[in-house]
Amino acid sequence: MAITAHDIEALIRESFPNAIIQVHGDDGAHFAAEVIDESFRDMNRVQQQRAVYAALKGKMDGSAGELHALALTTKAPE
Repeated sequence: MAITAHDIEALIRESFPNAIIQVHGDDGAHFAAEVIDESFRDMNRVQQQRAVYAALKGKMDGSAGELHALALTTKAPE
């Protein structure tokens, strides 16, 4: 079953309820997302991205994952 941009946003929103989240992509496998959240303030970029990937709850886990590619931009609000 193909995943949608809305599905990805909903998964991320569960872990980051106050974030600004934008997800783009419509082919069911390749997406780009920007997540801006205050919780990222004291994290480096790798830590931020790991937190977002954890929020995806295994949707990107290898061949079993529904999501093939996610270009991810994360940052704390300015």
